[in-house]
Amino acid sequence: MSVQVRQVITGHDANGKSVVVSDGATPAIEVGAIPGAQFYLVWGTEDGGTTVGTRAQGAQVLPFFPGSGGTRFVLLRFAPDSSAPQSIASPDDLSAELEDKLPGLVGAFEPDNPGMHTTDTIDYGLCVEGEMWLELDDGHEVHLTPGTCVVQRGTRHAWHNRSDEPALMAYVIVGADRES
Repeated sequence: MSVQVRQVITGHDANGKSVVVSDGATPAIEVGAIPGAQFYLVWGTEDGGTTVGTRAQGAQVLPFFPGSGGTRFVLLRFAPDSSAPQSIASPDDLSAELEDKLPGLVGAFEPDNPGMHTTDTIDYGLCVEGEMWLELDDGHEVHLTPGTCVVQRGTRHAWHNRSDEPALMAYVIVGADRES
């Protein structure tokens, strides 16, 4: 049985007392450009930093990658590479759908190297279920199993599910400034 993504969000009531603001399933976002993938946008904070307290702040989950000081908490379920359905839509239609549903994601990917991308972020990744392979430059790959943590520091990379079962990764993405 695969993990069901549920989010519990806390906050403060009018008296400053801690309360549960919401508790429920996080809907999956699916896009034709990445067949079989399910994106769960759990929470995010505005660029430049955030505050906590009694003032209500909503989630800032888009654009997909935060700017400097912003954060995103995302889970991504990857279908096995071998069983991911093939899309029949045109590349332009796929890009438009991706930009509509997950703005900012398509621009990070290299058009001539499927899956490879580089972002100005520090990403904390955790393999929750299944198996994944992290590809880096020159085709070097690292096999990830449940419990494996990855600290992705703005390097060029791609994610692959070379197994026969879906895999679930959890990411905390922190917007950063790139050294020149």
